[in-house]
Amino acid sequence: MDQPSRRIEREFGVPFPGEIQPQAKWTQTALKAMPEGTLDWATLFGRVAPVVLDLGCGNGRSTIQSAVTRPSHDHLGTDILPVVIRYARKRANQRGLANVRFAVLGAWELLERHIAPGSVAEIHCYHPQPYYDPAQIHRRLITPAFLALTHRCLKPNGLFVIQTDNPGYWKYIQSIVPVFFDFHERIGRWPDAPKGRTRREIVAMKKGLPVFRGIGTAKPGLSEDEAIPLAEALPPPTFDADRRLRDLDRRA
Repeated sequence: MDQPSRRIEREFGVPFPGEIQPQAKWTQTALKAMPEGTLDWATLFGRVAPVVLDLGCGNGRSTIQSAVTRPSHDHLGTDILPVVIRYARKRANQRGLANVRFAVLGAWELLERHIAPGSVAEIHCYHPQPYYDPAQIHRRLITPAFLALTHRCLKPNGLFVIQTDNPGYWKYIQSIVPVFFDFHERIGRWPDAPKGRTRREIVAMKKGLPVFRGIGTAKPGLSEDEAIPLAEALPPPTFDADRRLRDLDRRA
C-alpha cells in the first residue's frame, strides 16, 4: 500500500498546524540576510498583501498556523535563538508555505532598523521572556519605548497581540499598553487554537497556569513625535516576575 503523501505532526499531543507535503512542494522560507535598510514586502513575497510580524516566534507554531489559515496575509517570524528558527523554517518548508519567512533576529532590531513606519498590519508577541534575575530585567522587551516603536511600525488601526502566563508581566502590560493602543483583554482561549497558539501556551495550560491574552489597535492620530515623550515619562518594567515560573520557562 502506498504511504500517504501528507501527514500531521503533533507536539505535546496537539496537532502542529498544516500538513507535511510531498517533497516536490516544499518551499524555502529562510531569510538569511537582512537588508541595510527597511524590508520591501512586495519584493520579499512577490506580491502586495497585509504583513504580520511574530516577534519571538520560537518554533514557529503561531506563525505557521496564521500562514496556513490566512493565505491572504504574508508573515515574518523572528527569534534570537537559531535552533528554534531552524525548526520553524523546516516545518514551514515542509508545508509548502510561500507566505512566510523566518529570520534569526531580535524584536527591537527588526522594528527599529528594518520595518518602515506604518507598513505592517499586525504585530504579535507571545510570552516575552520576563527575566527573573534582577541583573537582567533591563532585557525585558515590553517597555514604553518598545511600544512606541511598535505603534510606529503598524498601519493606522493596526493590530497588536500580546500574551503571557506571567502575572507580574501582565499587570505591567495592562498599565502600559493602553497608552499607545486601544487595548482589551481577550477572555478565554483563542477560538482558532483552543489548545494553544504556541508551544509555551500549550505547556502552561497543561500545567493549569492562567494565560493572559490581550489585543490592541494602534491609536489613530498618535504621531511618533508625540509617542516618544509619552514613553519617556512612563515607568520601566520592574515588576516581580515570580521565580516559581522559571522551571516552566526552561521546559518550554
